[in-house]
Amino acid sequence: MHIEIRGVERLSRRERQVVALKEMGLSNGAIARRLRIGAASVATLFQRAKAKGYEVVIVLPGDPLGLFDPGDGDSDDCDSDDGDSGEDEGGDEHVDDEV
Repeated sequence: MHIEIRGVERLSRRERQVVALKEMGLSNGAIARRLRIGAASVATLFQRAKAKGYEVVIVLPGDPLGLFDPGDGDSDDCDSDDGDSGEDEGGDEHVDDEV
């Protein structure tokens, strides 16, 4: 898993630190102790960062959610149960021959 913070160039160094720690799930108190600043400063820095706009993006390698089965491909979505492969699209020709 890879985490990106988009729009980080608009943030100050301290705002970046607070955002990174906040997005990791740390509380304001824990961030304050780690950065040796007050909890109120953490809240202020986080609010400033949110006002400047940033976006956290989680990049997951491969298919961790199991949405795609590599053995299936897309062929199951195209095939019907009646054996029709979808290749014969001239079904109307038979109707024309009978008329």
